[in-house]
Amino acid sequence: MLPVEHNDPVNARILAISEDKIAGFVREPFEEIARRSDVPVETVMARIAAMLEAGTVRRVRQTLLATNLADGALVAWKVVPEKIDAAFDYMSQQDPFSGHVVLRSTDSVTPGSEYKLWTTLKAPRGFSLQHHGELLAKKVGAEHFRLMPAKGIFTLGVGHVRRKTIEPGSKADQPATMAPVHVAEVSEAEWKVLLALKREFASDEIAPSPWRARAAEAGLSLDEFCRVAESLNARKIIGRFSTFLEHVKPSAGGVRVTRFNALFHWAVPTGREMEAGGEVGRHHILTHCYWREAGEEFRNVNIMAVAHGTDKELLLRHKAAIDQHLQECGIPVSYTNVFWGGRSEIKPSEISPEIYRTWLREMEAVA
Repeated sequence: MLPVEHNDPVNARILAISEDKIAGFVREPFEEIARRSDVPVETVMARIAAMLEAGTVRRVRQTLLATNLADGALVAWKVVPEKIDAAFDYMSQQDPFSGHVVLRSTDSVTPGSEYKLWTTLKAPRGFSLQHHGELLAKKVGAEHFRLMPAKGIFTLGVGHVRRKTIEPGSKADQPATMAPVHVAEVSEAEWKVLLALKREFASDEIAPSPWRARAAEAGLSLDEFCRVAESLNARKIIGRFSTFLEHVKPSAGGVRVTRFNALFHWAVPTGREMEAGGEVGRHHILTHCYWREAGEEFRNVNIMAVAHGTDKELLLRHKAAIDQHLQECGIPVSYTNVFWGGRSEIKPSEISPEIYRTWLREMEAVA
């Protein structure tokens, strides 16, 4: 049997590339992973398939830049304790448009700490995030919810394996560049390609020319399918080809990729969000960094970032290094906090307009 833990030396070399280094659309993604990891392509495919079957890798898929395909937001939900587990189950199991579903807590009572359920939410263009939130709130009995759309993205990646050895304060030579959020126009024919692209790979699909069957599914030749995908990629609609590790639950062998999931908050002066986000987002430990407006419930936090690790104190040292860097840059921080992740389910948010129309009709029929 092949080794299936993420810390096996060969697997670690593969994952250091395959988690988040294959940007955009690539016609032969497994060959590209092999080239960049310096591991034979046959070994790459066999190891990824074995890790997927073992659950070490929870999914293999082409990601899309969903923020450019649908309106989206981070959502904080205020739910009474006796209803919160049922609300978590509903969001994670019954709502295809809610993605990351996480129960979060703070180390002490702080502004916003009563918001313990956090989700990501997508609604295809032409539909209302607010209305979607209202339908969910009524369904699960939430007292209140706060939508926090991204106004800009500074960091978006995963790379848990290669982040394990990063030292506090490690950062890029230059500030991160903010990618503004915009919703692209996509034709019906292009949606067929997108839907075929984004579906998760089964282990037996991890093979040479992995897009051939997807092209047939979309009713296109392989070359035409790839040309459409490359066009979408040029329009900043395609994300990365990625192997997603099961980073919350232990593997079958009891090995964890991460243990702690920290959502860092900073409130910086209005007008300095791009500068502050660039300085925060350049730190290598972060998997995500956004400009979001959290409102008065969260002391007007406007920069948020996520880091993962197996050592809570080490994550706090990473945050302290970022805080110190902001101070050295002369960027005032009026408030900062950390929300720690507990129970969580991570799944891609559905973004198909047609699937959304069907969901909305069913929800409104029983509302």
